Amino acid sequence: MMIYLQEGRIPAIQKKGDYAVVAITKHGTELARKLQANFPLVDVYYMGKFAKGDEAERGIQMFFGSVRLLLPALFSVYKGIIGIFSIGAMVRLSAPLIKDKKSDPAVVVIDDKGEHVISVLSGHLGGANDLVREVAAILGARPVITTASEVQQTIPVDLFGQRFGWEWESAEKLTPVSASVVNEEHVAIVQESGEKNWWMYDSPIPKNIRIYPSITEAIAAQPRAALVVTHRVLAKEEEEILNNGVLYRPKVIVLGIGCNRGTSANEIEQVIIETLHELKFSVRSVKAVCTIDLKRDEQGLLEVVRKYGWELVCYTPAQLNQVEMEQPSETVYRYTGAYGVSEPAAKLYGRLNRLVLDKKKSGNVTISVGVIRYE
Repeated sequence: MMIYLQEGRIPAIQKKGDYAVVAITKHGTELARKLQANFPLVDVYYMGKFAKGDEAERGIQMFFGSVRLLLPALFSVYKGIIGIFSIGAMVRLSAPLIKDKKSDPAVVVIDDKGEHVISVLSGHLGGANDLVREVAAILGARPVITTASEVQQTIPVDLFGQRFGWEWESAEKLTPVSASVVNEEHVAIVQESGEKNWWMYDSPIPKNIRIYPSITEAIAAQPRAALVVTHRVLAKEEEEILNNGVLYRPKVIVLGIGCNRGTSANEIEQVIIETLHELKFSVRSVKAVCTIDLKRDEQGLLEVVRKYGWELVCYTPAQLNQVEMEQPSETVYRYTGAYGVSEPAAKLYGRLNRLVLDKKKSGNVTISVGVIRYE
């Protein structure tokens, strides 16, 4: 495909991969082709004067004109941009396009000899640091990463638990808490739920980072900053820990749901939100909604899980009947072939012997709630 770049016009590109590789030199073109052959997630763009004749066959897009006119189109649609040119050129080209570190793509630079792969922008949230490692491994190059948490082998606050799906409640304190971590100030960690294997290095946890068994004990220790991992809504007296703290929501809550045919999404959602409020649990910690396979096409349920991005897991009556239940029901069995839906479904998914809430009936909805525990 040929792309003719003109001032004031947005170029038409064909996006297939997650990352765009852009080359503007002869040697850079060779590196871009090597990356494409070994990294199927990339789309390659290089200057038309370096055409080899097989670009159409390989899906390579050639451009004519200044790369300055190409970058805006790539910046808005790709997860990452890999430029095979100087870091100074990439900084000048990217600067007008930068908006926010939570939405900007990863930006990586490779030198013309392919000796160094450098993380330039969005190292953490955008994934540039991970991209650098992968590209460097393919090219046999040296990865260059300068973010303080990576260099010091400590906790990257904005990525803490991200590989497990943890979410931070608010981004407000990410920067000051990160500063406390890298400046080796006293940082408290309190973890009430979620995966325990979050430490990513072979070296010990830095001495300035201390783990406390409860929020109350962490507050008493007067840390400069805190990382709190819990599915609970904090009590008023516990909120002090967040004066310079980040609250993370691990995906640990399992919802078992049963409902009458045709129950509206609004009613199902309201029961879920009210129940979690009663339990003082955060909706952001919900991992999955579980039910019987008869409800696989239940429109209201499908709308709710789509809205929140939750996993919907369905079980057969035979699977549900294998689970020991606190409140088996002959009535439910007559209609579904299972002695219960919400309770055994939640237990099955979470591999739980006991639930926080065995079963609650509210209107057309029955709900059970469990919390996954990690050793």
